[in-house]
Amino acid sequence: MTVAFLDDEFVPLEEAKISPMDRGFLFGDGIYEVIPSHGGKLIGLDLHLARLENGLNEIGIKIPWSRDQLTNIFTELMERNGNGNLGVYLQITRGVTMKRNHAFPANTPPTLFAYTFDIPAPSSGDPGKVTHWKVTTRQDLRWQRCHLKTTSLLGNVLHMMEAVDEGESEILLFDANNRLTEAAACNVFVVHNNEVKTPPLDQHKLAGVTRDMALHILRVHSSLNVREIQITKEEVLSADEVWLSSSTKELAPVVSIDGQLVGDGVPGPVWVQAQSLFDQHRFDHFE
Repeated sequence: MTVAFLDDEFVPLEEAKISPMDRGFLFGDGIYEVIPSHGGKLIGLDLHLARLENGLNEIGIKIPWSRDQLTNIFTELMERNGNGNLGVYLQITRGVTMKRNHAFPANTPPTLFAYTFDIPAPSSGDPGKVTHWKVTTRQDLRWQRCHLKTTSLLGNVLHMMEAVDEGESEILLFDANNRLTEAAACNVFVVHNNEVKTPPLDQHKLAGVTRDMALHILRVHSSLNVREIQITKEEVLSADEVWLSSSTKELAPVVSIDGQLVGDGVPGPVWVQAQSLFDQHRFDHFE
């Protein structure tokens, strides 16, 4: 039985009930985070909480819970669910108001919901322990504030379903100038001649915590040249390696794009090095 946390109490997930008048349900009016953990140890917690706070501030939701209180909730939630390889999902909405109105209500207590779900064990850079991702490509048609991790994910969902409908697992998105933005649920890295590149952040891309951690780890612990730079679709299709990054996937190798093999069609040596380093340093303290 999975234990969840809702409105200041721990409850069985199947018994968690939220009002249909919650603005998260009516408008997608909320912010969420997914924080990975292994053996009861949270990964990148400070970065996740900083992004949460930034998103809440940008959409004007004030919460009564401190960082320490949220951390205590996560810790107990993981303990109640076995402290294995778990993702902690946290969602905070603007709360319940009995009048549906586009304008923000005044003084509405926010709703906090959290639960855990199983995630893969770390691959430790072993190609045999990681999913080999096959992806497709499309023009990015989502809204213009993708840097906010809001619960309004319909644009991402529709793009993801384009990939699923083609029998693939993810989709790489490009702007009107054919420059890489991100995937439906991940950031993206490409490798050319042992140089690791990822697009610079702007309002079209989420500031991924795993992305941030990977950039730091590679810059500090490897001799690889690591750059944040605009990447064209042509450069993606001609890359030696392409990776997805997310909290639950860590660094995930892409082996084909639109049916075309990436490199030799297997996880490459730079990915092996990068994921091995990530495995060694994922519990380092990041702020």
